[in-house]
Parts: sequence; structure tokens; C-alpha cells
Amino acid sequence: MAKKAALTPFLLFIALQNAAAQLPVATLNAGIHVIRAEVADTFESRARGLMQRESLGPNQGMLFIFPEEAGHCMWMKNTLIPLSVAFLDAKGRIINIADMQPHSEQSHCAARPARYALEMSKGWFSAKGVRPGSVIQGLQPVR
Repeated sequence: MAKKAALTPFLLFIALQNAAAQLPVATLNAGIHVIRAEVADTFESRARGLMQRESLGPNQGMLFIFPEEAGHCMWMKNTLIPLSVAFLDAKGRIINIADMQPHSEQSHCAARPARYALEMSKGWFSAKGVRPGSVIQGLQPVR
């Protein structure tokens, strides 16, 4: 029995890693900039987000699709890398952008109801000249 109990956390860790690796990927555009974003569109994938990731590629991120347009918030518990999050309305227009620090439980919220959140490496949006009011293209119609 002791071996079985010891393996359970390990198997859970492997399952979470495999689930993260199998998320669908969307190709988005912020003006001329192409983004490859893993899609978190279930409660479980949104809750896991980018936790435990050690890096992101230069134009890689995660797109969170929420079931309804609302005042959604993000935090960085168990997240190892600094990120910036853009909250988007249903048409893909950026509402606001917030920079977030690793391991922080501080909430970063949409300034008004949002349907999506796009997390990228910290500073990505400002480095590319992407600001509130910009439109992220390539979002699939929400189910």
C-alpha cells in the first residue's frame, strides 16, 4: 500500500504535464505579430493556466476563454515566470493589460467585463506596441 500512495502524486504530476502538453493551440494576430497561444477553455485548464512552466517561447502564450463575459481576474500562484495579461472583450478588443509577478496571489482584474484573457511573457505587449484598444485577431467564435 505504501508504494501505491507514493506513486499517486507522481502519476497526478505526469497527468497534469500531459494535459498541459495536449492543449489546443490557436494562431492569433496582434497587428503584424503572430501569437501561438495554448487554449484554456475548460475549468481545469483555466485553473492550471501556465503554472509550473519554466519558460515561454518569444511569441507563445495562453488564451483563456471564459464561459461568459464578466469581471474575470487572474493571479500567479505556482506560476514561475513573470507574465503580462491582456483582458479582451467578446470581439477581441483589449480592455486593459496588467503585468504580473511570479508566485503572487495578487488579483489582476479586467477593467470591465471580459470574455478572454491572453497571457504572454512579461512586457510582450508593450514591446510590440500592443495597447488597450488594439484587437487580437483569430479568435474563434465563442461556443
